[in-house]
Amino acid sequence: MSYVIAMAGKGGTGKTTIAALIARIILEKKSGSLLLVDADPNSNLGELLGINAQESIGSILDELSLHPESVPENFPKERFIELKVQGAVYEAEGFDILAMGKPEGPGCYCYANNILRSVMAKLIKNYDYVIIDNEAGLEHLSRKSTRFADALIVVSDNTSIGLKSAARIMDLVSSLKIETKKNFLLINRGQTDIIKDKIPAREWVYLGTLSHDPLVEELSLNGEQIMRLASQAKMFSQLKKIGEKIWPCSQ
Repeated sequence: MSYVIAMAGKGGTGKTTIAALIARIILEKKSGSLLLVDADPNSNLGELLGINAQESIGSILDELSLHPESVPENFPKERFIELKVQGAVYEAEGFDILAMGKPEGPGCYCYANNILRSVMAKLIKNYDYVIIDNEAGLEHLSRKSTRFADALIVVSDNTSIGLKSAARIMDLVSSLKIETKKNFLLINRGQTDIIKDKIPAREWVYLGTLSHDPLVEELSLNGEQIMRLASQAKMFSQLKKIGEKIWPCSQ
């Protein structure tokens, strides 16, 4: 049975970095097979993990729009795209990754989401853990590209705007009746004693705060992959402790 972790939050909160660090923790614990889904059109998750996948759902749809004749005669178009997407899953060392990408040509991004949902429903059954790094903001939820998660982690910074955005995400999850077993709020680059009293009341568990970490900032500035982050890095150590509340491999 797969354990699905979905990441959400406004841009600039460090959501993708946290998703990559969670992947690293699961890999280091050797807890089982892992699939990463980069559902952000900017596709930064793979770069953080040192992966440069050549294909994405977006590139597949672009190619199909340019060459519709590539679909075999009497072969369902949806099934053809599904097979192409399954072939786009990049097999890295210890994990697989699928990038959403974004169609550049005359295609509908909503259609890409529909394909992702269809393929995901089948793919996740083959993995012990699935991490979905959704795009910043609320669009992925309004399109219901994330329909289910064992753990939804809403990442915010220590600003009033960030916390209000996080609260709106939870409101949307509730109004769209997206099925989540556990909902969490995680503050990145904040101070616990200042933040706690400002957190909006929602159906979530406050996980705590990850401190600003110069080692993570330096790594990001140099464009280095997250696997090279020192194991004693403050943010990494804090996240490992918090992980005990989020995913079963930490227990």
